[in-house]
Amino acid sequence: MSESSSSSFPESESTSPSTPAVEGADAPDSPRTAKARQLLGMKGAQPGETSIWKIRLQLMKPITWIPLMWGVICGAASSGQFVWTLENVLISAACMLLSGPLMTGYTQTLNDFYDREIDAINEPYRPIPSGAISIPQVITQILVLLGAGIALAYGLDRWAGHPFPTITLLAIGGAFLAYIYSAPPLKLKQNGWLGNYALGASYIALPWWTGHALFGNLNWTIVLLTLFYSLAGLGIAVVNDFKSVEGDRQLGLNSLPVMFGITTAAWICVLMIDVFQSGVALYLMLIQQNLYAVLLILLIIPQITFQDMYFLRDPLKNDVKYQASAQPFLVFGMLVTALALGHAGV
Repeated sequence: MSESSSSSFPESESTSPSTPAVEGADAPDSPRTAKARQLLGMKGAQPGETSIWKIRLQLMKPITWIPLMWGVICGAASSGQFVWTLENVLISAACMLLSGPLMTGYTQTLNDFYDREIDAINEPYRPIPSGAISIPQVITQILVLLGAGIALAYGLDRWAGHPFPTITLLAIGGAFLAYIYSAPPLKLKQNGWLGNYALGASYIALPWWTGHALFGNLNWTIVLLTLFYSLAGLGIAVVNDFKSVEGDRQLGLNSLPVMFGITTAAWICVLMIDVFQSGVALYLMLIQQNLYAVLLILLIIPQITFQDMYFLRDPLKNDVKYQASAQPFLVFGMLVTALALGHAGV
């Protein structure tokens, strides 16, 4: 999970031992492909990496950075004040560094630290359960990433001339949310509803707020609308629970597939995504951004098609195929919404 303030959606974090051969059983990955999956932190990787820096990168799950960085772009667009200058492009890149490698990397490393027992069941090839990296080294990585992220957030506040350190507080708040998501006693991920909403908000609302605050004035309309949008993110987060059902059951984690079963949880997932995206389209109509609302609806239609083609028919087998085919429509829908808000001056 990535709950950083500047942090679309993570690659599935675990693989159920009951379905280890879903991908690649008939066509195993080449050594080069397996190595790339290992470095990106994707499921289905294999043990054997010895470079400590590559192991540290694997802990940070680079595959999860991209959607968080996209959230910063959406926030900048919704501010309505982004101007294409070299300085603004560079400062946006710095904000994406905060969003992706630093805060999301911190969150993913923290999550792996507290998930080492469940990963020993679901993903024994991960760096910690496989013994590829020591616990003190993992703790050092967590602290360095967190410290660098907060320092960069403060620098962005100074650049923006904020009298109130908005971005710094968002980074600290996001880091705290990441901690209570992964760590006992709260460990929000033990609850399918709270944990997945925290995850969805981290991937939609928090980076959006950060990008918006960097170039404009963060306001309650943006805050509340993105929190509403994050309910669609809850649906996306549920996708990541299907392959860890066995491990979740063993360790008492009440994910939605554990609580409701595979079929019902799959329907909850797709309905959360589609209903709340449609709600955002309705809001765009209410503020007279009809063209953007139509574009958002046109993006939802193929998303529903792929949900029926892949996910609802077999969420355990087709989750990755579904994410690859359907999630781009959600991601571009976020940008359409952001452009509409910036155009409306919300």
